Amino acid sequence: MSRTGSRSRVLIVGAGLAGTATAIRLLCFARRPVEIVLLERRADYRSAGLAYHREGNPWDHVFNIQAGRMSVFREDVLDFVRWANTEADRGDWPAPWAGLEFTEQSPAPRRIFQDYLIDRLAEAAREAGPGVVLVEEDGEAVDVDVRPRGVEVTVRRPSADGREPECEVIPADHVVLATGLELKEPPFATEVLAHPSFVRNPYSADGVRKLMALPPGATVAIVGSVLSAYDSAGLLLRRGHTGPVHLISRTGTLFRTYPDGHEHEVLRLPCPKSLLEPYRGRADFLARVRSEWETACSSVARQRPDVLPAVVAERVTKAWEPYLPEIIERIPSPELRSLLDEFSTVIAAFRVGAVQYTMTVIERAMAAADGPVRLLVGRVDGIGPAGSGRLVVSVATPEGPRSVEADLVVCNVGREGDYGKARQPLWRRLVGKGIAVPHDRTGRGVEVDAEGALLGRDGRPAGPLWAVGVPREGDEIVRNGRTGAFAFNLAAIKNHSVAVAARVIEQLEYGDGPARNASPCARLISNTEDAVRACWEEAVLLEVRRLATRSRNERELLDSRLDTCIRSVGEVPALPKDASRRRRLLRVAVNRAAVERLTDVSVSPRQLRRQLNLENSEQREG
Repeated sequence: MSRTGSRSRVLIVGAGLAGTATAIRLLCFARRPVEIVLLERRADYRSAGLAYHREGNPWDHVFNIQAGRMSVFREDVLDFVRWANTEADRGDWPAPWAGLEFTEQSPAPRRIFQDYLIDRLAEAAREAGPGVVLVEEDGEAVDVDVRPRGVEVTVRRPSADGREPECEVIPADHVVLATGLELKEPPFATEVLAHPSFVRNPYSADGVRKLMALPPGATVAIVGSVLSAYDSAGLLLRRGHTGPVHLISRTGTLFRTYPDGHEHEVLRLPCPKSLLEPYRGRADFLARVRSEWETACSSVARQRPDVLPAVVAERVTKAWEPYLPEIIERIPSPELRSLLDEFSTVIAAFRVGAVQYTMTVIERAMAAADGPVRLLVGRVDGIGPAGSGRLVVSVATPEGPRSVEADLVVCNVGREGDYGKARQPLWRRLVGKGIAVPHDRTGRGVEVDAEGALLGRDGRPAGPLWAVGVPREGDEIVRNGRTGAFAFNLAAIKNHSVAVAARVIEQLEYGDGPARNASPCARLISNTEDAVRACWEEAVLLEVRRLATRSRNERELLDSRLDTCIRSVGEVPALPKDASRRRRLLRVAVNRAAVERLTDVSVSPRQLRRQLNLENSEQREG
């Protein structure tokens, strides 16, 4: 793949949610010619990934959260809802979705998210600046070499005539790794991985076909009680399934149902100070967690009666996030890994619920004494073949061994967090070469710096390589206190895409020089006279609006106003006297300040929008 003229090139590996979101931001942020290559190894995963592709999501699979939280733009809360109501092509939508007017609290089918991302990516490409182009390529990145002037990525493509795949080396100035979930084969299922009655991936086209082809009275065993298990159970029940559905859970954790009218909110709660004491073993630590947790929940229930009981746990978990990095520092790495392994599902259940559309049918099926859905608490020791094409699941329960014979077994566990054991050729080679390093403290994801740059064995950036989404799980836990799937969910990906895209464009347009002095520059401005500080604040708000604007014409107008504002700053002691150098430095510093505000997770997206005055700016421009 040759370069297009003299353009720089950014290669994004993976065109699912994380890769598409990053491509959208790159297209919007770039002011100089650049080629953005979006590489995807599976055509059906493009602008969707594993979680949202159409073939793996029948119409009964809905988002776990409300439609109003699914915008790909954190600063534009209702963008997805507006798209679904006014832009989406509903020609092939079935009832009830075809006639539904979506609201912020509505459920929404997962499969339409792919169309939404496709439309928003196309819009970003249309509205990109002069010389900023999007190239969508098919193929699998299998190797990376860092060179003095960029990166070379080896891409394997299927041969048109069915022969051996062909490999091509693509040079790039920057590479963004948006590779999604790493799967591993569960050790208890090695004997049945290829068995026709075993579903390894419930979001695969084959897995959905097997679920939908089951006779109504068939016995089903679903291993794992995470939210994907609810999708499988809900799909069966909505299709009239009457046979036993066994939810097999190691912890017995069940997720909460969001109440009607639920809105996301961020509370301010005091730090759980006893958790900052030295770590004195697991029993002592868990006792302190339990005591602080009960105190915090009681406090919310007493002081905020408007917070419904069903969401108190979510509010407390979110409010504790800013304190978790300091708490985690006190826990030895082996203990931290063990705690994350043991309590990951429980933490996820505290942090997020599921919409009524999914939960109502499951709760009804579990409530009745003779209901089809039954919770079995225990550890799955093995799955093997039984007679007549069935499978038998061996479960170690607190009461003793149990066996469940089933017509179909659906596996909802087996995500590989340890990138030292990754199966993808790309990550095996990255780790093998020391370009990527498995995250030391958590054993989840890889080491990155605060901006998402991959760190090598020496702890320094390994090259112009960046990560978004799942590979940053461990870093999100220890740096930002985001636990469970919230370490790599849509909210985290929105922020990753903004920050990484901004840093890549910064380096392409200005190089490394201004970047090294951007933070001191911002501190210097904060200590200057009022007029300069006011000018700085105006510049940051203009840059926030420029980054949040999807119209090319509006961006160019804001860019012109920003340039005028920066030129008016004049000389500031300790800043370069050369006007051109000073403006470049201020431009980088203003951009970084704007990115920091856009990615502020201490407030909800709706609060962020008000805080940044984006609603008022739209009214002025409209």
